[in-house]
Amino acid sequence: MTFTPVTGESLSRDGRVRVVVATTVLLSFISFWRAAAIVLGDLGSTAFYVGGIVEQAVGKPAPWFILGVMLFSYAVRAVYVESSAMFVRGGVYRVVKEAMGGTVAKLSVSALLFDYVLTGPISAVSAGQYIGGLGNDILHRMGSLHTLPVDLTSAGIAVIITVYFWWRNTQGIHESSEDALRIVKITTVMVVIMIAWCSLTLLLRGGQLPPAPTPRNLHFSEEGLGWLRGSVLPTFTAIALLVGFGHSILAMSGEESLAQVYREIEHPKVRNLLRTGMVIFVYSLVFTTLVSFFAVAIIPDNVRAKFYDNLISGLAMNVVGPLWLRLAFQAFVVVVGFLILAAAVNTAIVGSNGVLNRVSEDGVLTDWFRKPHHKYGTSYRLINMIVILQLATIILSRGDVYVLGEAYAFGVVWSFAFKSLAMFVLRYTEPDVPREFKVPFNPRIGGREFPIGLGIIALVLFSAAVINLFTKQTATISGIGFTLLLYGVFVTSERVMHRRRLAHGEHTDQFQLAREPEVGPEQLRARPGCVLVPVRDYNTLAHLNWAVQETDTEKRDVIVLTIRLLHGPDAGVRDIEREELFTDYEQKLFTRVVAIAERHGRGVKLLVVPSTNVFDAVAQTAVRLQASLIVVGESAKMDAEEQAHHLGDAWERTAHDSALATDLVVLSADNHIRRFSLGAHAPQLSAEDVARIHNIWLDAVKHAGPDVHHRDVVIAALASFEDELARDPARAVQRLRRQ
Repeated sequence: MTFTPVTGESLSRDGRVRVVVATTVLLSFISFWRAAAIVLGDLGSTAFYVGGIVEQAVGKPAPWFILGVMLFSYAVRAVYVESSAMFVRGGVYRVVKEAMGGTVAKLSVSALLFDYVLTGPISAVSAGQYIGGLGNDILHRMGSLHTLPVDLTSAGIAVIITVYFWWRNTQGIHESSEDALRIVKITTVMVVIMIAWCSLTLLLRGGQLPPAPTPRNLHFSEEGLGWLRGSVLPTFTAIALLVGFGHSILAMSGEESLAQVYREIEHPKVRNLLRTGMVIFVYSLVFTTLVSFFAVAIIPDNVRAKFYDNLISGLAMNVVGPLWLRLAFQAFVVVVGFLILAAAVNTAIVGSNGVLNRVSEDGVLTDWFRKPHHKYGTSYRLINMIVILQLATIILSRGDVYVLGEAYAFGVVWSFAFKSLAMFVLRYTEPDVPREFKVPFNPRIGGREFPIGLGIIALVLFSAAVINLFTKQTATISGIGFTLLLYGVFVTSERVMHRRRLAHGEHTDQFQLAREPEVGPEQLRARPGCVLVPVRDYNTLAHLNWAVQETDTEKRDVIVLTIRLLHGPDAGVRDIEREELFTDYEQKLFTRVVAIAERHGRGVKLLVVPSTNVFDAVAQTAVRLQASLIVVGESAKMDAEEQAHHLGDAWERTAHDSALATDLVVLSADNHIRRFSLGAHAPQLSAEDVARIHNIWLDAVKHAGPDVHHRDVVIAALASFEDELARDPARAVQRLRRQ
């Protein structure tokens, strides 16, 4: 669209592309309920398989270890809340790099990605186990001699689930979070029924508590002890407890996803992050812990082993009640289990995509990986890479849940350990950085704060991580191999990117770009009454920060506009119609814009318009979008009154509905706000306006003196004003107020 300084005619008469509408899925913010649903897809799903995995490893006291881990997850959640409040684009990589450098950061994120690569497969395969188990139960009750090969059936179903969520994440986080929220709602119904029914069973039939987690009651399997079998170490109480804790730690595997979804959480961000954390803590504590305790209390010891891969199905078949009702509940449990375990696949893709985006933004991965999808604007190449690795894992494991679970814990515990240590270090290296939230227990001694709470958390996590190296042979071998391989890829890619950065400068976000012949509410999907924020210098965006902070984007849209000045006949139009729609400067500018939007958790819409005159471009865009407010920063070349005067002149040159009410806000460098009226608000003259007219008249007469010609000019000007006042009172009043 070419803006000219004198006309308000059609802005695209030849049908050529004139405008770039820039959007990015990263500006699609979600509620804390949706964020909690995404994280619970992983944390909640572990309830369906963690009890069986831990009991196979340590014996009947398994529920006590799971309870301990779920209580400890509150402390780990606090670490993630503190780090996310410090770094909007946070997660393990950013935090560890800030505290301990790039090498440790790349190692920690490599271990974390091993976790995410396995999260999807173990959850999807477990979902398949529930379906396969139900299918065989139905065949058995029908008298059929045929059975489904459970592991292969599980693997096939897991592939289908993974492919489905690959497509949903390619479309964007808003779509995938909607799926997650629906699944959590349905799961909650099942959880309530299960708790009520199991409680009734215990009331009527009684039950047993699991034995205390003492060395005498612990019965470690050979796989559960790993390289410690045959040694005397497991006979020591502290070591035995640590081994059991290490096997149970995968019960809180979804905590890292909290840092990855923080960028997408809507305003107010930190408050909503705390709400998200509390929801996932309470939900997972109640659900995961009670499932493991109910399983030991209700399912007979000689039967429970058959349900290690689907404990909740075992509960459904062993509660009180008629067989047909228990079968119906088992079917419901299987469906719900299938859904929430499938949701964990979604969480794994969301989390890994977020982690790899952070790595790529830092120059470790080439920009090729972050190229946005041509339709949805998502980083689809990163999503594709993760999904391919997950599918390969499903096929290689052939649907064995125990093997996947044992390997899975490696990435979980090491990513937690590195994260907590990094936050502990940052308390000393950056003590003066403002923190909206801190992990509790920080006594002051001699005027200095000591982060004892963080230190204890880091110590527990590192202890569990080290013991897991010796007790989880599969996890140690495969995890270290994967971590070193991925670390090598990161180092090689980083060197390539370093050379490119030296030539091209700092990181910029990638945007989905759409070329449009017109600018209007339809093209930007903007509601009338929006806030228009022109931006030019990426170092002076205080007015944008003010606009985003003060605007409730649930009610009004914020449109960020930058003008591409034309320096020749149609020069900007030719540039904008090329394949590369953004200049490097615009890319940097909108990267800073996106960072501000993310910090506040409020979405903005991005627009590039070429023009020969900045003020006409702003005025005509405001008219086309029916903006109610224009927010600008004070110019270094002119004061607020001059800016208002020039924009007011452009406004009057632009054809618009006289009823359009638009204000101009000019924010000075010292955050002083000046407000001016451009559009019609009230056609009546105030007492102040009447006094100003009177003073203008007196001054004009005084300066005219005996000059008759000068008097005639003054009278003619006043007559012109009165004529305009009669024809268009609103415009006359606004012009007077600007003068």
